[in-house]
Formats: sequence, C-alpha cells, structure tokens
Amino acid sequence: MITTDIANAGVVILGGTAGVGLECARQFAAGGARAVLLGRNAERGAAACAQVRAHVPGARVEFVPVDAMDPAATQRAEVAARGMLGAINVLVCTTGPSQPPRLLQNIPIEQIRPRLEEIILPPLHMMHAVLPAMRAQKSGAIINVASDAAKIATPGETLIGAAMASILLFSRAAALEEKRDGIRINVLTPSLIASTPGAELIFAEPFSARMFERAAKLAHLGVPEPEDLASMILYLGSPAGRRITGQAISINGGISVS
Repeated sequence: MITTDIANAGVVILGGTAGVGLECARQFAAGGARAVLLGRNAERGAAACAQVRAHVPGARVEFVPVDAMDPAATQRAEVAARGMLGAINVLVCTTGPSQPPRLLQNIPIEQIRPRLEEIILPPLHMMHAVLPAMRAQKSGAIINVASDAAKIATPGETLIGAAMASILLFSRAAALEEKRDGIRINVLTPSLIASTPGAELIFAEPFSARMFERAAKLAHLGVPEPEDLASMILYLGSPAGRRITGQAISINGGISVS
C-alpha cells in the first residue's frame, strides 16, 4: 500500500518561518519528520520553531539563518542543515516577492533586476545546494512554490510572472536532469493564498487589492489557505508521490484552469 508516511524524513524548508512554509513545518512535524527551517531573521526563526513545537509537542525542528540570495550562504546552510538531519530527503522552497503586483510602467527601471532576482535566485540557489547530496543518496524530493502568474499573463504581474515562469521552467528542466538519480522536482502554482504575508502585501496596495479581489470571486471552491498547499507538499514529498516529477500543480480554488 502506498502511504504518505514521512516519519524520520529530513526536511528543509526555505521560507519556513511564516505562511505556507510554517504550515509545512507543522504538517511534516505532525507526521514525525525532522525539520530545519531556513530564513534571514533568527528571531522569527526561533518563534517559528516554538510555534511548531507548541502545535506538535516533541517536534524535532531547528532553525538555520541564511540569505538565499547569496550562493555561498545557501551552500553553508545546506551543510548545516544536513549535519542536523543526517540527510536531506525533502526540500521545500516557499519564498516570494517583497513587493506587490504593479504595472511595469510604475516600476523604476533600476528596480527591475533586484525584483526578478529576489524571486528567482533563492529557490534556484537552494535547489542547487541540496542536489549533490541527493544524487549521492539516490533519492530526494524538491517542491518549489511559484505562482499561476507563471502560466497566465496578468496586468501588474509582468515582472512577477517572468520570475515565476523561470522557477517553473528551471524546476521542470532539473526534474528531467535528476530523475535518473531518483530525485523528484515539482512546483505548486497558487494564485492567492489567504492568511499569509503575501496576501497582506497584496491587499495593502489599492491596485493589487482590486486585482485579487476580482480573482477571489472566481475561487468558487474557496480561496486556498496555507494548509491546502502544505497538504499537497507533504504528499509530493512522501512515498505517495514517488511517480510524480516535473509537474506544476495549481491550487487556486477554481480561479483558473491551466
């Protein structure tokens, strides 16, 4: 029988201190996995670990600080996390933009490169960092969280869409490269996730708030919560997802079909 048993798996979660990443930590911990959360802020990291332990008494969860924009820092974080876990079986990357959707004409040209890089580079750097050890152990699962903006052109998401499409394509290409070594790489592409820092960012600005309010009306199954994405991530990281790789799965409550 195929199960979602992830007991004792070593899980690394980039962006694990809030939103989808934090909920992933809770769900993996509840299943008996050991987790290392990665993020830039040590205080938030300690608070996130405390939240996971409060939700799952006895949870084995630690925090490693990293600025995943720095390739050398991600390599150091991988070594530290692997040392704590023994092996990294699952990598989850849930980072995102620091700015809400805006029309391209309203984005100063000098901000284009940093806005693209802050979305593209953290999951790419972290994926690159964990792959050598995963190849050596002949197994591993990587789940990157992107956005439906990678699939559907939307006004206000010119830069975000381009960056998310990059995540989607490098994940799929890497899935083809790594499958011979038993490594699976998949992507989740939500549209709007309620109760997250990303949602707060979007609804704090009138333009993006109006855009996503219209989108939310199309989510007749309900606007997804972090729990919805975390449940799919746990599935993909577990033995139940052993035949799934290179896929981009939209969890969006019916906002779009792509």
